[in-house]
Parts: sequence; C-alpha cells; structure tokens
Amino acid sequence: MTGRSTDATASPSRDEPVGEARWPMATAVVAAMLLTVLLPDDLRLAPRWVLPALEGLLLLALIAGDPGRIDRRSTALRTLSIALVCVLALSAVWSTARLVDDILQGGKETDSATGLLQSGSTVWACTVLAFSLLYSELDCGGAAARAHHMPRTPALAFPQQLNPEVARAGWRPRFVDYLYLALTNATAFSPTDVMPLAPWAKIAMGVQSLVSLLILGLVVARAVNVLA
Repeated sequence: MTGRSTDATASPSRDEPVGEARWPMATAVVAAMLLTVLLPDDLRLAPRWVLPALEGLLLLALIAGDPGRIDRRSTALRTLSIALVCVLALSAVWSTARLVDDILQGGKETDSATGLLQSGSTVWACTVLAFSLLYSELDCGGAAARAHHMPRTPALAFPQQLNPEVARAGWRPRFVDYLYLALTNATAFSPTDVMPLAPWAKIAMGVQSLVSLLILGLVVARAVNVLA
C-alpha cells in the first residue's frame, strides 16, 4: 500500500510570513550610536551618552518585543521603531547643522585637516545610517508589514519590483537594500536604481541628497582652505 506524502504539513506554507533578520538593522543602530559618541561635543545634540543610551533602550525594547526575525505587527512596536528613527534622524540633522556652522565660522572642530575630515566623515556616515533606517521603516509600513504583505504600489520601487524576471519568488526588500539606497543617494546625489514613487520618498531622498552635497561640498572647500 502506497501513500501520498503530505509536504504541506512537513514544511511551512509559501504564504507564511518570513520576517527579515533583526541583526542588520540592530548593527546599523549600534554603529550610529558609536559614531555619535565619537563626535566632538560641539557637534552633538546632547551630552555624550544621552542619545546613545536612549537609542539603546529603544533598540532593546524592540528586540524584546519581537525577538529573532522581524514579523510581529504591533502598534506599540511600530511606535518604538518610528521613535528610534526620529531620534537618529534628529541627531544627524542637528550634527549636520552644527558642522556647517563650524565650517562657515571657522570653528575649532574644523580648523585642522584631521579634525575636519574626522568630523565631516562621521556626520556624513550618521546621515547615511539614519536615512537607511528611515527608508526601511516607512516603505510599505516597515519590515514587519513587508513580511506579511507587499503592496502592488510601493513607495520605493527596487529593480526586482520593476523587473520581476530578475527576482526570486517572494522577493522583498531588506535592510541591506535600504542601506545601499541611502549610500548611493548620498554619493550620486540622485536616484540610481531605486525609484521613489510616493511623495514622502521623493522628499526624503531629495533632502538626503542636499544634506550630503552640503556636507561634502563644504568639507572639501574647507579642506582646500586649511591645506593651502
């Protein structure tokens, strides 16, 4: 007597949500925390350990509420995620404004080539990490929502969505895709392979391009002046 195998009970359904791993996002947050600590006092929004401590607490709360892979949809967790992104973005914007002011005023943090390059690169890296987390959190409702359902009209259109033939079945953007988007947008100052479709995405990418152009342009100009 022969029987038919029941693969459906032996393996999870293809429609079962599979969230992305937490560690890439957590690593980016920890990196942003460390960069904030390395910033000079005049370029930080708060005393050295205040923002990293706040960001660390928010990150630990997210990990405790949804350990392992990101797939739990919850209003509380969504609020914590947005709060974490807002703190990182506010810190990056404040540091950018202080860096620009220090360069224009010839302040002590940028009066030497070493200090200028260290401060400029640190602030620039903070903005890249902050915007990568912003894109990841706002696109399609965040990582947990993407694990359950991908809308037909995303806010950010990746090549795999524009041309499904090059994507594997069930492909979804993950944090590394948003990190790549933030990095290329900060260096090319324009969309490369990811197209912003929603108004907020166009505004966010435009703001990041302007911020990156401002930082790099002023740092290069100041470096020429310092080394001359």
